[in-house]
Amino acid sequence: MSVLVFIWYYIVPFLFVLTVLVYVHEWGHYWLARRNNVRVEVFSIGFGPEIFGWTNGAGTRWKISAIPFGGYIKMFGESDAIADEGIDGGAGEAEQRPLTPEERAVSFHFKSLGQRAAIVAAGPIANFLLAAVLFAGLVMVYGVPRHYAGIGEILPKSAAAEAGFEVGDRILSIDGEPVKWFADLVRIVSTKAGVPLNIKVRRGDREMMLVATPKKFKRKSEDGTVDEIGLLGVRYDPKQAEYERQNPVMAAWVGIEQTALLTGNILSYLGQVITGKQKADDLGGPIRIAKMSGQMAQGGLENLIFFMAALSVNLGLINLFPIPLLDGGHLLFYAAEAIRGRPLGPRAQEYGFRFGLILVLILMVFATWNDLVHLRVIEFIKELAT
Repeated sequence: MSVLVFIWYYIVPFLFVLTVLVYVHEWGHYWLARRNNVRVEVFSIGFGPEIFGWTNGAGTRWKISAIPFGGYIKMFGESDAIADEGIDGGAGEAEQRPLTPEERAVSFHFKSLGQRAAIVAAGPIANFLLAAVLFAGLVMVYGVPRHYAGIGEILPKSAAAEAGFEVGDRILSIDGEPVKWFADLVRIVSTKAGVPLNIKVRRGDREMMLVATPKKFKRKSEDGTVDEIGLLGVRYDPKQAEYERQNPVMAAWVGIEQTALLTGNILSYLGQVITGKQKADDLGGPIRIAKMSGQMAQGGLENLIFFMAALSVNLGLINLFPIPLLDGGHLLFYAAEAIRGRPLGPRAQEYGFRFGLILVLILMVFATWNDLVHLRVIEFIKELAT
């Protein structure tokens, strides 16, 4: 693969996805800051030297910077609490002088606790809203998949494996009862534990009859009772599906539902990692995100949009973690301020941000190492060396 092809298929989609997510995140902060009459001095996509930019009527410098991995907004008065004590070590006289009443009115530092917390939380919330909108757009344009009774996976030593089913088979009927959807297959089989079933299957251009006996499985219901159901041991084939488009109201509900479900799944996984029930191997960093962005883009626009929505949920959730330097860390400081009745001291905030920076760097190094191992980069380098 040439360098140009690699850049086009992997780097360009990655930068596109990252730029959209960062822009939406920072725009959430910006929009609510402006609604609360805070002057925003800079809105930057990327870090480092400015490549291109302009200043709007509100005095905000909008710019594209040289390092395209992230972004930020700079609000007037955002670091006044630390600058007042000289902790930053570089505050000039212009920053040390008392603010005029007009400057205090547009300073982030002099807004109420509720206003500051809302402005900080607006970034992650914008990412959750973007995910819901993208999910909703997908089900409006492409539809929600309704899976036919096709076989996409056969579990080892299952009833289906013993009966001779193959991946790609399409079940047409069970004991003479027509079957169209995978849900119908589950409904019928679950009530036939231990009962031999005559199952008509289409395989390629021909039809055949297979006999399978669903294996018994005990399932505990929500009310505590134990039910015995039958399992064939198959999963649906995602390629064998019919897509049903949804109206805007239903699509909006699906978007919210998918966003909430994905958020819950991420939190559940992280909880299992923390408690040692899951390995952290699946935690990926920028390299794996770039690879997946390219793969999704090559799989079609709908796949890229779905990936972007999922990544937006991840970005919003990560930013809410109570780690200084992230939005959640700021919210943690504001919670302490609400409890104490006054802000934390500048030195405590400085040490908190230093700790947060170290923790974020450790997580980035760990995720990047996971990427290198997962993508077998280390083995590739060793092979080159030998």
